[in-house]
Amino acid sequence: MRHNKKFNHLSRTAEHRSAMLANMACSLIKHKRITTTVPKAKALRKYIEPLLTKAKTDTTASRRLVFSNLKDKFVVTELFKEVAVKIADRPGGYTRIIKLGHRLGDNAAMCFIELVDYDENMLKDQKTKKATRRSRKSSSAKAEAAAPEAAAPATEAAAPAAEGEKPQEEAPKAE
Repeated sequence: MRHNKKFNHLSRTAEHRSAMLANMACSLIKHKRITTTVPKAKALRKYIEPLLTKAKTDTTASRRLVFSNLKDKFVVTELFKEVAVKIADRPGGYTRIIKLGHRLGDNAAMCFIELVDYDENMLKDQKTKKATRRSRKSSSAKAEAAAPEAAAPATEAAAPAAEGEKPQEEAPKAE
């Protein structure tokens, strides 16, 4: 029976899978965004989120735990010095998966996986959205003010037609 065997094996042996996820996690911490397939990204998210949570507390024990998974001294240093500072106030959800479409060769579903606090475009959008909030009442008041202006030209155009006067059309002159 297949009880308690829930995670995706990614068609690899346990050693290959753990090495691949460790390498992908190192690349994600170094570059802040990587392109991969959707199943690998979902497996990487489950692998790296607990490591990022451990990196919030900078103790020797947490550094050793993270190093036992990542096996790269420089990546662990960058994780604890730079990344952990940015994610310190976030209560989870440190990564974002953005689907890109399908790969040409084998039609595999591709995606970006990125660290949430390092995407400058998304952070700029959040700042501008907060500054431009408006209530519904002000937008309905503007719509009512624009409605009489739009109705005025329509009544002027309808007035000559109602009186029975036809505007004269000039025939083209032959020369």
